Amino acid sequence: MDVLHSMNNGKQYSVLNFDRTNRSTSIDIYDYKTLKKVKTLVNSSDFEAIPYFTDYTFNKDENKVLLAIDEESIYRRSTLGKFVVYNIAENSIHTVANYKIQEPTFSPDGEYIAYGFENNLYYKNLETNEVTQITYDGKKNEIINGITDWVYEEEFRFVRAFDWNVEGDKIAFIRFDETNVPEFSMDIYGNDLYQTQQVFKYPKAGEANSLVSLHIYDVKTQETTKVKLDKKYDDFYIPRIQWTNNPDVLSAQYMNRHQNELDLWMINAKTNSSNLVLVEKDKAYVNVTDNLTFLKDNSFIWTSEKDGYNHIYHYDKNGKLINQVTIGNWEVTNYYGYDEKTNTIFYQSVENGSINRDVYSVKLNGRDKTRLTKSDGTNSASFSADFSYFINSFSSATNPPEYTLHNAASGNLIKSIKDNDELSQKLLDYNTSKKEFSTIYVNGNDLNMWMIKPANFNETKQYPLFMFQYSGPGSQQVSNQWNSANDYWYQYLAQQGYIIVCVDGRGTGFKGAEFKKVTQNELGKYEVEDQIQAAKQLGKLPYIDASRIGIWGWSFGGFMSSNCLFKGNDVFKMAIAVAPVSSWRFYDTIYTERYMMTPQENPLGYDENSPINHVDKLKGDFLLVHGSGDDNVHLQNTMRLAEALIQADKPFDWAIYPDKNHGIYGGNTRLHLYKKMTHFINETLGDKIHKDAASKEKSEVKIKG
Repeated sequence: MDVLHSMNNGKQYSVLNFDRTNRSTSIDIYDYKTLKKVKTLVNSSDFEAIPYFTDYTFNKDENKVLLAIDEESIYRRSTLGKFVVYNIAENSIHTVANYKIQEPTFSPDGEYIAYGFENNLYYKNLETNEVTQITYDGKKNEIINGITDWVYEEEFRFVRAFDWNVEGDKIAFIRFDETNVPEFSMDIYGNDLYQTQQVFKYPKAGEANSLVSLHIYDVKTQETTKVKLDKKYDDFYIPRIQWTNNPDVLSAQYMNRHQNELDLWMINAKTNSSNLVLVEKDKAYVNVTDNLTFLKDNSFIWTSEKDGYNHIYHYDKNGKLINQVTIGNWEVTNYYGYDEKTNTIFYQSVENGSINRDVYSVKLNGRDKTRLTKSDGTNSASFSADFSYFINSFSSATNPPEYTLHNAASGNLIKSIKDNDELSQKLLDYNTSKKEFSTIYVNGNDLNMWMIKPANFNETKQYPLFMFQYSGPGSQQVSNQWNSANDYWYQYLAQQGYIIVCVDGRGTGFKGAEFKKVTQNELGKYEVEDQIQAAKQLGKLPYIDASRIGIWGWSFGGFMSSNCLFKGNDVFKMAIAVAPVSSWRFYDTIYTERYMMTPQENPLGYDENSPINHVDKLKGDFLLVHGSGDDNVHLQNTMRLAEALIQADKPFDWAIYPDKNHGIYGGNTRLHLYKKMTHFINETLGDKIHKDAASKEKSEVKIKG
């Protein structure tokens, strides 16, 4: 159900449908009660100017819709594209710009669209076609207006750094001055005789960040005012801005560089005065979320970990706590919204076990909490605009995804929308194994774990153990949800006689702040200790061959698998590290310093747990993989690690995928990578059967040669 949108009337919803035969896209409207298609709102095949569109956004009144065409990715979340406005009443389309732009956004009345282009901000009057330029100083790798820089996009998870107020007469935006941010360059090999270079600003830990400032543009006077606060900040971030229901009052979140203090400001655009209404502090770090919700009286809903678990709070407009809405030794994992008619908050949590997700409702005063979903697994809701219905997406380790319609008041099932019975039937043709969930007691903690055994498992035999983990702060890999692509690979490995295990160690999420933040200032210490100890304990099981234990991971998981092989050289026989961080000194400011402070403040924390400093301990087999076009975890990490291994005279295998980014995909790339990893596993962990088969294959090749 792609790009699901609940219509304002609360009775209908829209989705984006793609017709593969005609290569056209349409926005189709469905009725919640009957689940039948009511009409097709717009189809790309009806307009010669639109080959097909890939996304859509309604204006507030839903009489216009913005269609994205010819989009191209910049980084993980940012895109460039051409856009047209479809006027529903007139059945006409209107091109926003004849060039590719970023983040076009309707004004509340639908009369204007603001957007970013070449680091400046503009808005267009859709009636007169007049384009007004708001900023003029934008320049590549120097000044960006209204669009985030690389590190904000990646780590604060947003791209559009501008926002219309509720009356559409003001635009607030963040300006990024990245002049002093060091540049990073990557060779792009392509197909030409000479390679090119991608050069962009990337602040590594301890280096200069963009200088940010907040501005408010007045549409009527066409004047821009710089926001002034009643507090001096030396080195800071502005991770969120959002207008309140008062057209003159803007909320802005300011955070210190250590990210252990977050200030919520209310800024009056008329008087350019500011009021600090809430201060969040933490001995480790404060999370930035998108959960801030303003009620009609401008009191607001906020989520915080301040009692040790992530919960929902209600504050008045001046920041005085009215009440803590949810409480308990469990985490709120998603905030869906507030229904002012029934005074009800809807949210998702792990109250039913940290590997599960359920949807709940609760009154604003914290009473009458109701579990709205009934099945154990992963439930995720999309509510109708009036909160009378929700579409639930459910899956578990044994149930493929299904979509069902529910009554929001009771959670009762109304109708099934889509199931995956065909997939379930298809999988019956394969000899798959059950993913077994359990906990393992390691270093004083019950850690969540799953295990996949061969389908023909024989407890009197011994099997090699292959472990997977990610282990990054607040992450989770052991969850009761349907297969990811990797799970099918694990089933394939299990068919060949491996036991696959995943353990979420200390530092991972959804078990409280203390469990998650114990790794503060020492990334890779406790997480590695847990993986090594878990492997030791698993190796004592009668059906696991302790002499054949391997581990792998990607990104943070690659950092971990490298460390595990080096530091746990008496436990692990092999490791695969894909796109690993080899030293946190090479990674960006916001992510790294959130957990480690700066290298200048915490040099031991950086160096004692970086794989690059432990290469001398390598005894087993090591496969190192990276994409040369990785703008996130740079190839520099692997090159420096490879050089350290070479100088330590340690043998290893490696693969560099040309021009591939952090995801390492495109064409046959993923197939090639997973075949290579499978071959490496068979060569290093495989039993006599695998080695005999490999030997036979080699001899056949020689004979044919």
